[in-house]
Amino acid sequence: MKTVPPVAEKGLLPLALTMAEAKPETVFKPPSTDQDFVVGKVASAVGQVARVAASLTGQDRMGSWLVRCNIGRMSFVVDPGLYALGSPNSGSPVLVTANYKMSFDQLRGALPGRDCWLLVLDTKGINVWCAAGKGTFGTVELYDRIIASRLTEVVSHRKIIVPQLGAPGVNGLGIKKHTGFQVVWGPVLASDLPAFLDRGMKAEPAMRCKGFPLAERMALVPVELTQVVGKTCLLMLFFLIFSGLGGGHSFWEASLDMGLFAVLALLAALVSGTVLVPLMLPWLSGRAFSIKGMWTGLFSYLFLVAISGLVSPARIIGPLEAVAWLLMVPALSSWLGMNYTGASTYTSRSGVRHEMLRAIPVQAAAGSAGFLCWLAARFWLT
Repeated sequence: MKTVPPVAEKGLLPLALTMAEAKPETVFKPPSTDQDFVVGKVASAVGQVARVAASLTGQDRMGSWLVRCNIGRMSFVVDPGLYALGSPNSGSPVLVTANYKMSFDQLRGALPGRDCWLLVLDTKGINVWCAAGKGTFGTVELYDRIIASRLTEVVSHRKIIVPQLGAPGVNGLGIKKHTGFQVVWGPVLASDLPAFLDRGMKAEPAMRCKGFPLAERMALVPVELTQVVGKTCLLMLFFLIFSGLGGGHSFWEASLDMGLFAVLALLAALVSGTVLVPLMLPWLSGRAFSIKGMWTGLFSYLFLVAISGLVSPARIIGPLEAVAWLLMVPALSSWLGMNYTGASTYTSRSGVRHEMLRAIPVQAAAGSAGFLCWLAARFWLT
């Protein structure tokens, strides 16, 4: 992973220049024209450039849906380099994006009927917002792509439009000094680009703001669920088996005795951390996602206890078992809810790091204490 050298952050790029000049030419191959979304070629001053269309195919949309479910996520990429949207010429605008295909598709899909150059950075398949925080959508990578694509020969102007969400990783002054290209910060949303371009690359105040509405929050749920549902099922199996090993009943009777409630408690933690946190995000108390996840976990656990008599009328959980799950469910829900920090504009890179350093030890301690209480309730107090 490339990171911006400290001197680059001050507007100087001698190390970046050294990195770019030292790289073998094979690192910067032009984008392949064999990619499914490439529809032809466009002649430029430096040769043929892969041409793409603004209209998305069913295959493009299906790929996005699969990625939303965490299927093929790490292979959903495009070749970095220069692309032509429509039939651009030397005066056409240049827009920068990441090589995560969903980001690439959203950009070209927002510009029907437009002729533009698309400069795709190698962000290792990460979207602009996250890659800017990780450093892959950064000053050095942008410099390298400008030089490698011979952009000064392709266009006659010296402006490149960079997404506003990529600003944390890009030093515009450094790019201007060492490439001659002025970085123009585009709007937050790709859908605002047509209006932005028509206004002479001027953004209205509303174009600088980013909300996090319900539809966007819930769109994140499938990928979060698929990432943890398998591990949660293994935990359920673990508690079922160990429930059957304790107590004075047969294995299956003991498994149903404490194991059923354990499965329901883990299910409550899974739903509260991955579904209720984004669903109820604006209304949950606390700024930290770990706190919001703790609240949903606590509410879900109390609801489960309230209906446990309906689930298993013949059994009421004991005090120590109740304490065990009171510790474990909010801890697990808090940890799952914290996964949304990297997908929300509510947080910053430093804020996420600060929250994790504080929350993870507390979550681990609560989970461990709860598990010890559960073991005591199962093996020593039965």
